[in-house]
Amino acid sequence: MRRALLAITGLAASTTALVVFKGSPGTSQVAQNLPTGQPVNPTPQDVEPSADPSGVAPKPSVTADAPTSPKPTKSTARPSGTRTTTKAAPRTTTKAPQSTTRRVTGNGFDNEYGYVQVQIVVSGNRIVEAVALSLPSGGESDIHSGDVRDRYDGRGGEVVQKQNANLNTVSGATETSNSYKQSLRSAIEQAF
Repeated sequence: MRRALLAITGLAASTTALVVFKGSPGTSQVAQNLPTGQPVNPTPQDVEPSADPSGVAPKPSVTADAPTSPKPTKSTARPSGTRTTTKAAPRTTTKAPQSTTRRVTGNGFDNEYGYVQVQIVVSGNRIVEAVALSLPSGGESDIHSGDVRDRYDGRGGEVVQKQNANLNTVSGATETSNSYKQSLRSAIEQAF
């Protein structure tokens, strides 16, 4: 609705300016009194001879004190019976490209030794890193959790090498390995 109202208002203003612009003998004087920030092409009687071999007249300079008309006048360089169109400049964005790398955290799982939760880093459609956010701790669990972390985690671990949750079980840490695989599966399902 707002766009339609603006379009109608703009059309009415353009039509009024065109009628005034085309209908009065002092065209350049009327055009300078219109409130807009667009430059005006000079009328044929205002054009100074150009040294340019193309025959295109140079545009006059516009000062901040003299507002200009939204409609250009005829130029001597354009043959009669032809139409000129202007193309809008292409839009450029300043938005940074979105990164395809993302972190996905799997569900956590409890086993008889403790809580296990895994997070993966995905770039495009590949797992580039795996990290155990939580592994059982205390006593022998520290040793077995370290073995699991050493085997599966990191950028060079088994998760990145295999790109799935079908990992080899760490000897002596079967429960922790199984919980790691379950958490990893849930992360992979969320990521892909």
